[in-house]
Amino acid sequence: MTLDCHSDHCITCADEGVPMTVLAVDSERGLALCEAADGSKESVETALVEAVAKGDAVLVHARVALVRL
Repeated sequence: MTLDCHSDHCITCADEGVPMTVLAVDSERGLALCEAADGSKESVETALVEAVAKGDAVLVHARVALVRL
């Protein structure tokens, strides 16, 4: 069985990937403080993206950085 998804949202939770900018990194805990275009900020897990640094743009889904943009 295959799923043919044509949505911009995650089929399991209805979230979407949000481009965010890294404001600060806590490499010891694997977290970064990130800011979205609307000014909202959240703590994001960074384990999936190698060497995240302040100023990087990342795509975030469910408070997890998926890829550097």
